Amino acid sequence: MDFTLSTEHEILRDTVRSFAENEIQPVARELDEREAFSYETMAKMAELGLFGIFVSEAYGGQAMDYLSYIIAVEELARVDGSHAATVAAGNSLGIGPLYYFGSEEQKRRYLPQLCRGETLWGFGLTEPNAGSDAANTRTTAVLDGNEWVINGSKIFITNAATDITAGVTVLARTGTRPNGKPELSCLLVETGARGFTARPMHGKMMWRASNTAELYFEDCRVPRENLLGERGHGFHQMMQTLDGGRLSIAAMGLGGAQGCFDRALRYANQREQFGRPIATFQANAFKLADMATEIECARLLLYKACWLRDRELPFAKEAAMAKLYCSEVMYRCANHAVQLHGGYGLMKEYDVERFYRDQKLLEIGEGTSEVQRIVISRHIGARCL
Repeated sequence: MDFTLSTEHEILRDTVRSFAENEIQPVARELDEREAFSYETMAKMAELGLFGIFVSEAYGGQAMDYLSYIIAVEELARVDGSHAATVAAGNSLGIGPLYYFGSEEQKRRYLPQLCRGETLWGFGLTEPNAGSDAANTRTTAVLDGNEWVINGSKIFITNAATDITAGVTVLARTGTRPNGKPELSCLLVETGARGFTARPMHGKMMWRASNTAELYFEDCRVPRENLLGERGHGFHQMMQTLDGGRLSIAAMGLGGAQGCFDRALRYANQREQFGRPIATFQANAFKLADMATEIECARLLLYKACWLRDRELPFAKEAAMAKLYCSEVMYRCANHAVQLHGGYGLMKEYDVERFYRDQKLLEIGEGTSEVQRIVISRHIGARCL
């Protein structure tokens, strides 16, 4: 077994880390305070090649492996969750379905601009009454001649209401199967389509510099050829997309946990009480030791899942495990980091306050921690209902 990263992976890590520290760190707090999506840093991330990382060069991508993508997200999250979310959703949820299930014409039409970061694409799955129970989607699409007519709504959709959003992939009911269950299909809806409205959501606790939207479809008409893949395969497409997306959420948890540890260690070595650095007190040193140990375990678990994916081996169980564990490791690390900072950890002047807020979404988005445990249980033969 070889745990050594390739030279290319190390160069990528150093490059993205340097970028995040020099370009994102100075503006992260202000953007969070203003709930502002930054088109300036978005353009810089695009210039760095952080979109379309795993897409082939034929469609404008970087043609790197999935581990490279995960390392990039990890290093962004080490500094700021909002920017990591923009890249993670832009790749896994925006580009992914188009790349893996789109027709050649759809790929040629959308992927080059998405891979250059000139445009973004949303992933319309969650609804007000269909979160974990995604198959219970209420949005409908009826074929009327050569057009699909879509009605319904989506909520909590990342990257779906920016000035550069080109469109969204929407899961909708397109009929009923012989067994009485809904037939679910995915449709591509471009920004500006008649009857389609995307509204930014504000007042979020976390990822405040990331764009989150509500989507509304009122007799929205799109061409018949906007069907993604085969009719009735929408749920399978969405679940396969989430398997890959869970790895990027895990990367955000891993990177966020590392960011918490870095800040906690630095502060604990600088802050003095009773005449010595607080890191020298056993109670605090043990917190740091626990953080370091769990981060190492999380990294090994996530990188193994990526190793499986890159070799086209089954990885759904490991993806669920990585998403679950990395998310909860960040929770424990953020909690320790705030505790080590004491009262200062509660102030926005210190990054750990933002990390503490940003963490919570990781236990909810792309499958809650409870759902991950259901997924894992089924994979190990526990047959959890």
